[in-house]
Amino acid sequence: MFSFSIPDVWEKIDTIEQACEAAFKLKQPWTDMPEDPARDVLLLHPKEHPPKKGFATPEGQARMLHDLASIELQAMELGVRTLVEFPEAPQGFKEELVAVTVSEAQHLRMCLEGIEALGYKWGDWPVHSALWRAVSSEDTLLDRILIVHRYLEGSGLDAGDTLIRRLEGTAGKDTIQKIVKQINFEEIGHVNFGSVWYREICRENKIDAAVDFKERMASLRVRLPKRVEPINRVLRTKAGFSEEEIKYFEDLRLDFLARKA
Repeated sequence: MFSFSIPDVWEKIDTIEQACEAAFKLKQPWTDMPEDPARDVLLLHPKEHPPKKGFATPEGQARMLHDLASIELQAMELGVRTLVEFPEAPQGFKEELVAVTVSEAQHLRMCLEGIEALGYKWGDWPVHSALWRAVSSEDTLLDRILIVHRYLEGSGLDAGDTLIRRLEGTAGKDTIQKIVKQINFEEIGHVNFGSVWYREICRENKIDAAVDFKERMASLRVRLPKRVEPINRVLRTKAGFSEEEIKYFEDLRLDFLARKA
């Protein structure tokens, strides 16, 4: 069984399919979760990370991929975590989540290989666990879907689009930008997975998804990492967000920006 105590990032990638298979077969929820999953690199709060260089430099591009790798690693781990914490989830949901989790592992591998192609390596900079810490063993399945797939990964669509534009005109346009573009394109499907199942589980439980979305976000937002990238309406729409939901995130972004000022 995949262990969150395994620190080696490549071992985690290599064992992810077996981990998903084992998690898929669980009948009882596994709730013994570590505060942070093990890492083979320095784990620090984002505020303690060193300054970043610009994307015009190979180091700046490698650092960006390193940050993205950390996010993909947490997304992969959160996929397994949801499978083991919610064995009672619908069969179709779990089957699709396995595919999403394996895809996250592929994204992680792409980032790690891109870092090495630039002459750097995993561990040259510290990483964080903000995504992992945004969830809780007390979550309901709807909480988890909203946090991981609709908020965190949805915010990733906005950030990914910004990264793609920033890489335009750099030496990494035909290499590093290609990696980010592929990941961002495939993440649309990951986020849409969350949008579809959020509404389906609401429907199965006779919950008004439109009402629940605002109420649930209001209760969860206090523990969510603050995201201030401009909301990409086109990508969000492709990923299954309604006009009302997009407007909610635009207003939330403005609120986050006001609090930073």
